[in-house]
Amino acid sequence: MRGGLLKRPAPTPPLQSGTNAYVCSMEVKDYDTTAASILKNGGQIALPKFAVPGTCWQGYFLDLDHNTFGIFQVDPSAK
Repeated sequence: MRGGLLKRPAPTPPLQSGTNAYVCSMEVKDYDTTAASILKNGGQIALPKFAVPGTCWQGYFLDLDHNTFGIFQVDPSAK
C-alpha cells in the first residue's frame, strides 16, 4: 500500500467552504493515458502532472461535479 502527504498548493480555504478535505488519489498504470481519458470524458485538470521525486508522477483533476481527485503512476526515476 502506498500513501503520502503533500504540501497544500494553495492557501487554506475559509471555514465551511467544503474544499478543505482529504483528496483521494488512485494508482494507475499509465498516467498520460489515464489523464487523457479523464479529459476526454469531461474532467478538468486541477493541478497538472508533477514529479514526487524518486516515487511517482502525480496530478489532480476535477470530476463532473467538481470533486477533486488524484491519480499517480509509480516511477522511481521521477524527478
